[in-house]
Amino acid sequence: MNPRVTAVQPMPGGVLQLEFQDGRRATFDVSPYVEFPVFQRLKDPAYFSRAVVDHGTVEWPGGIDFDPDTLYLESRSI
Repeated sequence: MNPRVTAVQPMPGGVLQLEFQDGRRATFDVSPYVEFPVFQRLKDPAYFSRAVVDHGTVEWPGGIDFDPDTLYLESRSI
């Protein structure tokens, strides 16, 4: 199990700037996922900007979220 998300900042172009429990700061590109039906609402910049941290992961209204391990493993350190 990887560290959980403690902060999120939605950035232009479908990128999340993340901070994890271990202090790591990273970016996560959501664009490869938006073609999957469950993530298609993230194409809307207004909706995408509503990202919040909930229970150690990133979530949007309506229950759209990412597995925190995916966020950690697939993100790029900054």
